[in-house]
Amino acid sequence: MTQSPAMNLRFNPDPLWLDSEYNNRALVPDHARHFAHWADTSAEARQTGPALTDLRYGHGAGELLDIFPALVPAGGGSAPVLFFIHGGYWRSLDKSDHSFIAPVFQRLGVCVVVVNYALCPAVTIPDIALQMVKALAWTHRHIGAHGGDATRITVAGHSAGGHLAAMMLACQWAQVGADLPAALVNNALSISGVFDLEPLRHAPFVQPSLKLTLAQVKKASPARLPSPGLRAGRGRLYAVAGGDESSEFRRQNGLLQAAWGREVVPVSEDLPGLNHFSVLEALVTPKHRLHALARELLGV
Repeated sequence: MTQSPAMNLRFNPDPLWLDSEYNNRALVPDHARHFAHWADTSAEARQTGPALTDLRYGHGAGELLDIFPALVPAGGGSAPVLFFIHGGYWRSLDKSDHSFIAPVFQRLGVCVVVVNYALCPAVTIPDIALQMVKALAWTHRHIGAHGGDATRITVAGHSAGGHLAAMMLACQWAQVGADLPAALVNNALSISGVFDLEPLRHAPFVQPSLKLTLAQVKKASPARLPSPGLRAGRGRLYAVAGGDESSEFRRQNGLLQAAWGREVVPVSEDLPGLNHFSVLEALVTPKHRLHALARELLGV
């Protein structure tokens, strides 16, 4: 593994170059094979269960989540919670493509929540971030009924979900609801996240659907936000990317550690031999470092 580069918000503004760096489906010619594998193993995960699907955390478009209760809660008590946010450049994919995340963690005594959100261009990225705030508030209030421990929530996300996971660690939860603790999110794991949205504002293949504005970039780029700091119950963020990903994704992976500090982001690594899609599969591979990092954050 290698340390990601130090924060550098400067990038090549050439639109063709940005497309070549950020269009992961073009960069990974066999991406369809990964998607098919995710779909097949996700269907199996829901069928073998236990699983509660399509629970509403709100009344808006896409405001649904699935809960996969722990098979044997760690230590016999309430289970730590892994709240997973899918990727797809905020404009595609679905929670049903990512149920495969659950079984390996269920067997470890973890309660897994896989969440959906509305997709761009019907909504903006800041809108989606607020949906995730709503979903986590719902989870904190209701996960106890499903065996989960509301005081032990780790948020993980891939790609666009990695961006949203970082946003959730930075959220000021006490301002969301008087009943919510400041440390509602204990820890976060960002897998191939995008922490500065400005390059995507200039990338032709996504800008027509994302419709990013400069104001949105400033509001919803974790690397441009103040460090959330450490506080009682609120811990760390681990940032990882695949070592075979584009130079821009590896640059993005280093931004949060430089912006928020090593105390808050002690892990910022490029994992060798993994591309933008295989890196997510490493999360559920028991002998892989990424899986070990997730277990470390969850405390299992």
